[in-house]
Amino acid sequence: MGHGSNNTIKRGGFSSSFGVLAATLGSAVGLGNIWKFPYLTGANGGAGFLLVYLLATLVIGLPVMIAEITMGRRAKANPITALQKLSPKGQPWWLVGAAGMLASFLILSFYSEVVAWVFAYVVKAIGGSILSSDRQVTEAAFSKLIADPAQSLLWQWGVLMFIGGILLMGVTKGIEGLAKKLMPLLFLLLLLLCAVSLSLDKAAEGLAFLFRPDFSKITATVVLTAMGLAFFKLSLGMGTMMTYGSYFRDDQNIPMTTVRVMAADLCVSMLAGIAIFPAVFTFGFAPAAGPALVFITIPAVFSQIPMGQVLMVIFFVLAAVAATGAMLSLMEVPVVILHERLGITRRRATVLTIVSLMVLGSSCALTNSLLAGFKIFGLNMFDLFDFVSSNIIMPAGGILLAVFVGWVWGREQFTSALSNNGTLLNESTSRLVFFLLRYVSPVLILLVMLKGLNLL
Repeated sequence: MGHGSNNTIKRGGFSSSFGVLAATLGSAVGLGNIWKFPYLTGANGGAGFLLVYLLATLVIGLPVMIAEITMGRRAKANPITALQKLSPKGQPWWLVGAAGMLASFLILSFYSEVVAWVFAYVVKAIGGSILSSDRQVTEAAFSKLIADPAQSLLWQWGVLMFIGGILLMGVTKGIEGLAKKLMPLLFLLLLLLCAVSLSLDKAAEGLAFLFRPDFSKITATVVLTAMGLAFFKLSLGMGTMMTYGSYFRDDQNIPMTTVRVMAADLCVSMLAGIAIFPAVFTFGFAPAAGPALVFITIPAVFSQIPMGQVLMVIFFVLAAVAATGAMLSLMEVPVVILHERLGITRRRATVLTIVSLMVLGSSCALTNSLLAGFKIFGLNMFDLFDFVSSNIIMPAGGILLAVFVGWVWGREQFTSALSNNGTLLNESTSRLVFFLLRYVSPVLILLVMLKGLNLL
């Protein structure tokens, strides 16, 4: 395969099948699993929502994920170069890759601040000052953290440097090496929390809430919310999966790997639900929304449990682990694009990315303090970056990638790439995935996008 001028750059890659699984799962499992997923499930009628979510993952999330990984591996390049290589001469499909890079920058700008709160809370948890069942104490502690501009910035910059440090070690040693250690740890910590949670008084109520479907609660809004979650949870439409796909080995069975990632991802979400809901019901918290809730309820929950402080430290470490995997995959997108497109060293690309994120991200970090009054279209910077990336760029990227595979790249190319050039006998799988990408996924993602923009 001729890479043109890119021959000079030796690309890293994942060394083992477990490494591929761990890194890809690390990308998909973020703070969304540990809080957003259980909460949305609760707010939308529990188990019924779960069923819709599962279906949506199969018809939206999985096909787009398979498409992204397959394209990345076939082109063995960053998202911009990959789309250039795979599309007919002169067609500007590479812009989808560029938009993905923009989305990853915007998401990292506000996500790094939420992750900064998590890391700050690990330290607070060890200190024990936040361990209280009094909501006013836990709310005050959180408000104080986000309203302090120096703390907000320092924690955010610290997190960015930490993630950058891992990326500097490269793909195999950095991303894969860390994921192999962290993902099993994540499951162990979650199981431990589940065991504690299931021993609580009202555990049965929490479980019923999560697993007993009430079909009367499934409305059009619930269906659209579930579809949106299925799409965003697997970090699609912004180049992360295409980038990771480019590190996949040529003999990796992509459909099998994506199904495993999806199953493991769902498993983490379920365990988080089992760990959180019994506690929420036992101590009478409302399972309501928002990133702040985790920081306000969790300390109160743990204050009521034997060994509460130790478990609280474990919980926030767990959230930090989940957030680290997701941030690595997001930051890898601009790093690999700068490295391969501008021909600068990986080290320089990483440093450049971190410095840009410190500047851009500080506008989100200061949203609750110095920039509290600054709004664009009625949104502060944190919410604006979230809105633009989640409701516009990512779904648009997902639609365009599905259309690209279904109508431009074509069935023959896709089937050949997915079957590892004919060595895997998965004709029926690729036919089904291709059908979904061509006719089903783009339409469903469009509905999600219209709902996100309040046009539905």
